[in-house]
Amino acid sequence: MEPFATNLRRRAEMLGISNAEVARRAGLTDRRYGNYVTGRREPDLSTLVRIATVLSISVDELIGMAPEKDVRTVEEIFQERIISALHALKADDLKRLAVMIEALTSARED
Repeated sequence: MEPFATNLRRRAEMLGISNAEVARRAGLTDRRYGNYVTGRREPDLSTLVRIATVLSISVDELIGMAPEKDVRTVEEIFQERIISALHALKADDLKRLAVMIEALTSARED
């Protein structure tokens, strides 16, 4: 499953997050996730779905069954990074983040 390992590395790099951070967000040990990144092991379905969610990518794209979008705007990449990070936040953090985003939006409208 070499495309899978390659896609894991590429996607984390695109999102600007380390393998250790992907593992943490997916609830995996660094060692276990490292086995996936190096291609030594393959995850079970539920783990694959968790990893795909953390990386904000479809399972099909992650395993190489559907082509990943090659052309993304800068805005799309930042949005994907934000979505990925959102999965790691708890309700209180999300509430604060919503207030900050609303403040940024209203400041731009003035």
